[in-house]
Amino acid sequence: MIRRDALDQLPVRTALPALRAALDGLGAAVLCAPPGTGKTTLVPLELAGLTGEGPKRRVLVAEPRRIAARAAARRMAWLLGEKAGDRVGFTVRGERRAGPRTAVEVVTTGVLLQRLQRDPELADVDVVVLDECHERHLDADTSAAFLLDVRETLRPELRLVAASATTDAEGWARLLGGPEGPAPVVEAAGVSHPVEVVWAPPERPVRPAHGMRVDPALLAHVAAVVRRALREQTGDVLCFLPGVGEIGRVAGELAGVDAEVLQVHGRAPAEVQDAVLAGGDGLRRVVLATSVAESSLTVPGVRVVVDSGLARVPRTDHARGLSALTTVRASRAAGRQRAGRAGREAPGVVYRCWPQGEDGRLPAFPDPEIKVADLTAFALQAACWGDPAAAGLALLDAPPAGALAVAREVLAAIGAVDESGRATARGVRMARLGLHPRLARALLDGAPEVGLRRAAEVVALLSEEPPRAYGDDLAAAWRTARRGGDAYAARWRQEARRLASAAGEPRAGSGAEPSGGGAGAEPVGGGAGAGPGAGRSRSAAEDVGGRAAAVTVGGRSGAGNGGGTTAAVTDDAVAGLLAALAFPERVARARGGGSYLMASGTGAELAGARAGRGHRAGPSDGGGGSGLRDAGWLAVAVADRPVAAVSARVRLAAVIDEETACAAARALYSTGEEVRWADGGVVARSVTRLGAIELTSRPLAAPDPGLLRDAVISSLRREGFGLLRWPPGAATLRQRLAFLHRELGAPWPDVSDAALLERVEDWLGVELGRARRRADLARVDAGQALARLLPWATGDAARFDELAPERIEVPSGSRVRVDYEGEQPVLAVKLQELFGLQESPRVAGGRVPVLVHLLSPAGRPAAVTADLASFWRDGYRSVRAELRGRYPKHPWPQDPSAAEPTRHTSARRGRG
Repeated sequence: MIRRDALDQLPVRTALPALRAALDGLGAAVLCAPPGTGKTTLVPLELAGLTGEGPKRRVLVAEPRRIAARAAARRMAWLLGEKAGDRVGFTVRGERRAGPRTAVEVVTTGVLLQRLQRDPELADVDVVVLDECHERHLDADTSAAFLLDVRETLRPELRLVAASATTDAEGWARLLGGPEGPAPVVEAAGVSHPVEVVWAPPERPVRPAHGMRVDPALLAHVAAVVRRALREQTGDVLCFLPGVGEIGRVAGELAGVDAEVLQVHGRAPAEVQDAVLAGGDGLRRVVLATSVAESSLTVPGVRVVVDSGLARVPRTDHARGLSALTTVRASRAAGRQRAGRAGREAPGVVYRCWPQGEDGRLPAFPDPEIKVADLTAFALQAACWGDPAAAGLALLDAPPAGALAVAREVLAAIGAVDESGRATARGVRMARLGLHPRLARALLDGAPEVGLRRAAEVVALLSEEPPRAYGDDLAAAWRTARRGGDAYAARWRQEARRLASAAGEPRAGSGAEPSGGGAGAEPVGGGAGAGPGAGRSRSAAEDVGGRAAAVTVGGRSGAGNGGGTTAAVTDDAVAGLLAALAFPERVARARGGGSYLMASGTGAELAGARAGRGHRAGPSDGGGGSGLRDAGWLAVAVADRPVAAVSARVRLAAVIDEETACAAARALYSTGEEVRWADGGVVARSVTRLGAIELTSRPLAAPDPGLLRDAVISSLRREGFGLLRWPPGAATLRQRLAFLHRELGAPWPDVSDAALLERVEDWLGVELGRARRRADLARVDAGQALARLLPWATGDAARFDELAPERIEVPSGSRVRVDYEGEQPVLAVKLQELFGLQESPRVAGGRVPVLVHLLSPAGRPAAVTADLASFWRDGYRSVRAELRGRYPKHPWPQDPSAAEPTRHTSARRGRG
């Protein structure tokens, strides 16, 4: 029985005629409707014709989250008087409830992407609704791009609806539009009640959130605000927190409150989610939720919202090769969404746990995931779609070029794409596993070595980070999940079964593969390049000593049967190999005190390591420290970087040995000569490395001469040319050359530091070959070396002293040094020595007048001029009056231009 009364109360009903008209016309529309208006539930039912109006169609609804997909399907089925799985069904990863009668199917955007890759036409679908598109999740943006491509090339009759909970719809309207113009924007007004804002910041400053860490003081304050709200207001309380860990901590702080405390997040059991969405039975409720409750879910009975002001989003640190969720300040748009939940059914109140003055400085909207997230999975989807560069995809925001290049290099290194960027058969198989490509590589290459079931179990752990209570040891977390009875363990078992089934196809590498991008090649550094040998096709087994049938794992040889288990290999070794295969640039060797160096060059620290060096351990440091502290090698699976920290913090890792590290990160292995300048001299060694990790080294008696010269040049680049000997004439020579280059250009050389480094072989070549220590460089006369840069070949060097004379002879007969240090050459000379000189001296072939600094008989500055004739005519009179009184024994003629120059007093000149 259709629940007509509930359907008729949904405000979005008033927008349905305009929406139908838009779809019948252009075939696409943007629907803007606030949360709770029925855009997720009524609109799909109406478009499918399940409420008795309109033609029968098959509608596919894409939600960004599994919890939202399940909830939407169950709600629509309830409105029809049915259970999910009949005319309304859903499909999420690992769970499907749909049948032949299903007319409305709700899927996650990830499932939609998989479906589009397998069947681009979507032949059995008439309408696709992209719900919550304003959240700008990467899968949703990618799905929209693929669907627009399908409409343009295969299915022009396919109807598209982009449903948004905000009115920021212009971009989507342009994207969905065509030559006729933007797609129509259909707006539905919600039933909005006033919401009072109460600013409730902490009394004392709290540390800003960073990575996965949130100051416990802030969480305690949020719990206190919830208690305050329960005292001051009526109705249920909805509290927004960034993640599962924070929800658990606040729930603990709320122990003993006179209300039922419920937790809503993507990991919550289905029965808990159903209980929250069904409403209360008289007892007040406190619902602790992640951002999933902003718009994807409508929680009935809420009159009060407590907003922590935080959200958790994916971020990638390309410089360190770290990709993880991180905690950020929620945007103002998210704050409005959250506050609106308090006014859905009646006037409400929102308590905001930050100062009012900070609100205007918050970001207006959240960053699109495509701008900040790891793009490896996106790049693989684009390659499988046939557009490796994503240049032809209709995206609201183009992917950052650097991040996309890194992603494509990772794909090439793991054999997912060929040299042209096209997806290989192996890459297509990876994409269909529903995993990040790194994890897909670990599953495909690890299964033949350790058994499919065990590989699937470890990869399932890596695909959803275990709860913190499981610890930071991947193998120990695996054992905990095996015997665990919590919700995470149940999801893990389901995902492990799914992966084992999905990967139980023909072994990786079977069938024809395009050349290049082999199965065992690894990304170097932080995933920034394929590295040498990435174009060769290798299996994981071939990466270890060339053995095609076995791989040494943790000191044991595991049979590559591709099927069942490999009992000879311990769980610790299996976990380590799988983590190393997924993240080869994160294999790490101990440096002591819980500190490690990863192959990418980034430092990493275990929980408690910083406390051992004077850092006060906090809750996020893992309490008493890590059980991995004695491991010589680790494969780091999950890490983040705390605020103001140089090193990453290890959140999940597995113990490995050096042989496993070298096998998994084969492309990072190198042996070569390293010659560098250190401690005032050249240090030459033969070094074996695994990325940034130095494995072995020995001194080199006869290093490569080219490397020696490079080391000396690096010392000059780092410490400057002050390492050379600069007698006074050398500095003057450089200044004169710089002056001629500035005034006349070629062939006079540029002698700036950058230019001298560029041409260092031309003027220091002989000395570079002999230098081994700082003392050797200190004996090099820089002036003699610079003289080699004079333009001898053109003959201009012969005019050097003429064009830039070191000294100029003045009328008194003195030869006065010219200072070329400044922008204009300077001649500092006593005024009387220039008597009789009509014009200022010039250099550079008469092009540049010398700036004359006229000095008193005592050598003190008296005047400055670049036009001596003008000075004699206009300025001399006042200077004469002053100097005549101060130096009466010296001649001060009225007409200096016609007077005899002198270096002496009047009396001495008379005796002479």
